[in-house]
Amino acid sequence: MEKTLARKITDWVSEFKYENIRGDELLEFKKRFIDTVAVAIGAYYEEPVAIARWMAELTASNRLPATIWGTGSRGVFDHVAFANGCAVRYLDFNDTYLSKEALHPSDMIPALVASAEISDADGRRLIEGIAVAYEIACRLADAYSVRARGWDHVTYIAIATAAGASKILGLDSSKIEHAINIATTIAPALRQTRAGEISMWKACAASNAARDGLIAAVLASKGMTGPSPVFEGKFGFFKVAIGGDTFDLEFGDKLKVMETSIKYWPVEYHSMSAVEAALKIRDKTGPINPDDIEEIDVKTFTVSYKIIVEDPEKWDPKTRETADHSLPYIVSVALLDGKVWLESFTEKRILAGDVRKLMKKMKIEVNPEYDKIYPRGIGNLVRVRLRDGRVYEEESIYPPGHYMNPLTVEGVEEKFWKLVADKVDVEKAREFLRMAWNLENIHDIGLLMRKIIVKS
Repeated sequence: MEKTLARKITDWVSEFKYENIRGDELLEFKKRFIDTVAVAIGAYYEEPVAIARWMAELTASNRLPATIWGTGSRGVFDHVAFANGCAVRYLDFNDTYLSKEALHPSDMIPALVASAEISDADGRRLIEGIAVAYEIACRLADAYSVRARGWDHVTYIAIATAAGASKILGLDSSKIEHAINIATTIAPALRQTRAGEISMWKACAASNAARDGLIAAVLASKGMTGPSPVFEGKFGFFKVAIGGDTFDLEFGDKLKVMETSIKYWPVEYHSMSAVEAALKIRDKTGPINPDDIEEIDVKTFTVSYKIIVEDPEKWDPKTRETADHSLPYIVSVALLDGKVWLESFTEKRILAGDVRKLMKKMKIEVNPEYDKIYPRGIGNLVRVRLRDGRVYEEESIYPPGHYMNPLTVEGVEEKFWKLVADKVDVEKAREFLRMAWNLENIHDIGLLMRKIIVKS
């Protein structure tokens, strides 16, 4: 009898070991762990993050507790995973994987850290679980675009988190399969999260999916069984979620973490190269007055156009969540301010007259040549014509942090300090960094997470 897809995933997860991780892959996992914590602390005071943290703090408990990042407090693991995940995602600043489906693998790290805390897993097991989760999420993204069917990419986050958490919890193959079956049953999430005027839920959808995956693994650990065959069944994922299409997963020797990218600016990833191009132009022109610009011409690729250009709301953003998913806004603010950082997405900046005026002078079209290099590269070209006749043009394909142009250890630490330095005790944060770079030798994950506390 041919293996079901859930069984195939289970067999790979069961056989995977920490020893399968190469030295260069281990370094990349530690970079992403540190980057994930940094972006979470950077978002500490944002409204949806505070709401989720409030809910987690209500659950303070000595039974299966996990650390609420930035507080030193602990709460029930699933609420904590959700709250920490909201913080990781809110700034749209965590890592990215581009394939048939685009997703953010580090969305899973808060739930995986929680699973390590409740099972007293050490750093090696945490890394092992993160590696498993990254691999399953990225291989699913390689296999099929659920976005094309109206489902959000976080559908895959739930399934992969269940796999990674199962590994950390030390489940046998039967329980791993049940965790995957449970998670896949509840995984499909509507893509409306990222269409039209984008709401606060954009920051929460992935953490909710990761929490579901974590809960599935914890339930399976206690003997809960899940529907089977969950992909191929009469009312399974293939028939119901993707209209009768099917897919398979192919695993290789090289782990997918090596093809994930760390964000250098807090924007939707497909616009990252447009930011680099726009900032290079601004370096040449100096301060720009919108009245001095005749027109702005941007060339991008189809996936970028569909996600961050074509909706009318992307040309009239009113919220942070829409603005960081608006290529017209992102290019405009980069040209005007000569930088793109957290303050680029305040309500005051989003609604300012100068940026609105500049967006009206912009035209964005798809360049088929950029489609040919996607997802390996993300081509964007920005061309600015001034009223005095001068023309400036810049192109970027592999912006800083892209896996073809990766951030160094120093680059990761620079981003870390820019995000956390004004919020935390610097000496304790230094200790956190020292320990995080040595994650494979850490025995108490909760103690590590309580090293970085936001000042009251």
